[in-house]
Parts: sequence; structure tokens; C-alpha cells
Amino acid sequence: MQRLLFPPLKAFVGGPCLRLLLPRAAPRAQCGCSCGIRRPLRPGQYSTISEAALQSGRGTVSLPSKAAERVVGQWLLVCSGTVAGAVILGGVTRLTESGLSMVDWHLIKEMKPPTSQEEWEAEFQRYQQFPEFKILNHEMTLAEFKFIWYMEYSHRMWGRLVGLAYILPAAYFWRKGWLSRGMKGRVLALCGLVCFQGLLGWYMVKSGLEEKPDSHDIPRVSQYRLAAHLGSALVLYCASLWTSLSLLLPQHKLPETRQLLWLRRFAHGTAGLVFLTALSGAFVAGLDAGLVYNSFPKMGESWIPEDLFAFSPILRNVFENPTMVQFDHRILGITSVTAITALYFLSRRIPLPRRTKMAAVTLLALAYTQVGLGISTLLMYVPTPLAASHQSGSLALLSGALWLMNELRRVPK
Repeated sequence: MQRLLFPPLKAFVGGPCLRLLLPRAAPRAQCGCSCGIRRPLRPGQYSTISEAALQSGRGTVSLPSKAAERVVGQWLLVCSGTVAGAVILGGVTRLTESGLSMVDWHLIKEMKPPTSQEEWEAEFQRYQQFPEFKILNHEMTLAEFKFIWYMEYSHRMWGRLVGLAYILPAAYFWRKGWLSRGMKGRVLALCGLVCFQGLLGWYMVKSGLEEKPDSHDIPRVSQYRLAAHLGSALVLYCASLWTSLSLLLPQHKLPETRQLLWLRRFAHGTAGLVFLTALSGAFVAGLDAGLVYNSFPKMGESWIPEDLFAFSPILRNVFENPTMVQFDHRILGITSVTAITALYFLSRRIPLPRRTKMAAVTLLALAYTQVGLGISTLLMYVPTPLAASHQSGSLALLSGALWLMNELRRVPK
């Protein structure tokens, strides 16, 4: 009986995987015979697997299991959804010109909105001291102020919800040992980016609260800071969604042919182009460039408007001239949908799994839907519901590009 039981157990306990989890066993005494007599165990040494697992809660496995990876992937998928909600809500806040209604920033204090008439009047009086009220909204009533205040308040509270959605589960998963070493670095970077995003949002708002005596323009936030705020949110969204898809979707073992390599590179370039197009939308929103030429495909009566290079030096036109900003956004949009169409037809020439083909079809459908929303928004003079749908479409298009990229990723050897 001993010969049947102990050799297999000895082989299992002496395996390389279990040696990572158990302290080193005490050496056998050399007595000159075939039997081995174990020396007395010192404190901290365990003779069985059960003793090692039960000793002061040390039975948790340090490497994350597949189940833990799936939980982490689902968590990051939810987090990317909260970021998408923040981006959409921020776009609506900008479209309703509500972003400058809250004139200060406090992490905890501002979480409680005004409740009494006196508190609302005090808040309204603070708003009246800044340029947006003096130049643009000097006839605004308290009821109208409450609407724009609650819009900005909702955006800020949603931002705090995003921070909690990242930080609290990250601390829990870290403590449980469900994060690998590489995943710990990613999670730390994501949580740091969330905190940076909040600070960048207030830095952006401050640019619209500054007094500019020499300027009679409508008070608005800096388009550069708006682009930085949106860009960091898009990076956070893409990183979270990419990581979640990598954890949740089983990877395809595709043959590494030259055609597949070219398709993979083209998909990466197309995704970068979609990201750049979405980012250029921040300059369109920041300069109200969507209201300059409300015609398509021409801009007014010509293909290339005369005031395209109205500013000097020429480089200023790219970021500060509303005509050039709208022109660039159009060109980037047309280029993106052309690249996605070419990517779709290239994917049809390669034998791909069904899920990958579905990703390519979805990306194509999202691209043409986004083009339709963009043209309709332009022709109808940027109505808020349609413009918000167009902004949401950019996130959906980014999601489709990331999905296809994830489908085509290389299997690690």
C-alpha cells in the first residue's frame, strides 16, 4: 500500500509548481539505509499541503486564475462604460453652455448642492461675478441658472463616480492577489490617469473664468485645454476597453501570413486615424466651428473657403481658425471612413474567424452611421440631441476599431 500511495504523492509534492507555493522542506538525514528519517520541522515549515494552506490565511494563490482574470476584465469593461458616460455628459454640458456655471472646485464640499433659496441666490451671485454672465447671460434668471448649474454638477459628480469605479475595486483586487505583475502596472496607470483627468477638467474650466479686458468674444474655455481634457478621457477609455477585451475574449490562433500582418498594421493605422478625428472634434466644439459653414459637401459656395488661412502665422489656423478647424475635421472624417471601407474589403480577402468578420462589419456600419450623424448635425445647425449623438458615435466608432484590433492581435509564443 505504501508503494502505491507515496511515490505519486512524492512526485506531486516535488513538482515545480507546488514548490513555488510551499516553504522548503527539511532535509532528510543520511543514515546509510534506504529509508529516510526527517529531522524535526522548524517553525515556518509545513509537512503537508493542508498545513501550508491553513497557516494564517496563506492559502491564496499568488498568480491570478482564469476566473479572476474574467472578473477583472468585466470590471474594466464597466469602467470603460462609465468613462464613455462621462464623455457624453461632458459633450452635452458643452453643447448647453453649462460648463462655466460652477465657478469653484472642491473635492468634497461641492458634492452637496444648494438646498435653500438663500444658498441658490448666493451661488447665483458668485456666477454673476464672472465674464460669462456679464457678456453672454446678463439677462439670465435664477431658474435658468439652476438648469446649467445642475448640468455641470451632474458632470462633476459622474466624474467622481468614475474615480470610485476605478480606485475601490482596484484596491480590492490588489489585496486579493487577483492582479498579475503586469496588470498591477496597468491598473496603477489607469487610476493615476483618472485623478489626472479630474485636475485637468478644473484646469480647463479656469480658462473660461478668466477676465480678458481686451477681448469681446463670447467667454469659452481654451480649445487647447478642452482637447487635452477630451484626449486624456479617450486614452483612459481606449486603455480600459482594450485591456478588458484582451481578458474577456479568447484569442484566435491565426496563421501569421504576410496578408494578415499587413491587415493588422492597417487596422492599427485606421484606429489611430479614428482617434485623431475624435480629438479634432474638441477643437470644433471649443471654437463653435460647427456653426461656421452649415453646408455639405461644399463649404458655402466653394470647396476650399477663402478664409482658410486668415490668421498669421499660418500654423495658428490649424488650431484657432474656426474655418480651418471645421475643414480639417471634415477631411479627417472622410479619410477615416475611406480607410475603414478599405479595411473591410481587405478583411474579406483573408480567411478569418466568424467573430473577426463580425467586428469588421460592425466597424463599417458604425463608420457610415457616424458620417450620417455628422452631416445631419452640420446641415441642421448643430441641434443638441443630434450633436450629442454624433459625439457618442465617435466613441462607438473607437470601440469598433479597438474590437477589430483585438481580434487581429498576435498570439504570444
